[in-house]
Amino acid sequence: MKLTGKAWKFGDNVDTDVIIPARYLNTSDPAELAKHCMEDADTSFAGAVSQGDIIVGGANFGCGSSREHAPIAIKAAGVSCVVAEYFARIFYRNAFNMGLPIIECPEAAREAAPGDILEVDPMEGTIVNKTQGKSYKATPIPPFMMELVNAGGLMSYTVQQLAQANSK
Repeated sequence: MKLTGKAWKFGDNVDTDVIIPARYLNTSDPAELAKHCMEDADTSFAGAVSQGDIIVGGANFGCGSSREHAPIAIKAAGVSCVVAEYFARIFYRNAFNMGLPIIECPEAAREAAPGDILEVDPMEGTIVNKTQGKSYKATPIPPFMMELVNAGGLMSYTVQQLAQANSK
């Protein structure tokens, strides 16, 4: 599975309150959360992001509180994946639990520019910056984590597994 999209570049220590500000946590509706995704960092983001685009973050992306709303908002906004130097551990886990693929690659994250076209293959751990003509190798996403992503998240995966077990 290759994911291709325009890069939206953000810096270091993008916390969950920047991803989805606390003032919008009175809803868990993904469509409503998407309308406010990243608005405190870039007021144009939610209205301009296209389906399949890629967020590129610096170090410690997703730090702060453990709210699941953050990866839900990103995914619902149409972002296909997030590439960062590294992720806060709770965001890392929440992203996969919500079905959002994320990949750590310090070089690709540092060198990408806003608007670059990136092609990410999470299973192979490759990132190609088509605009700059550069390729990067990251740690591939483990197969089980990709199963979570492909199922749409942990809850959907669990429902599918239970259905399979009950049909035997």
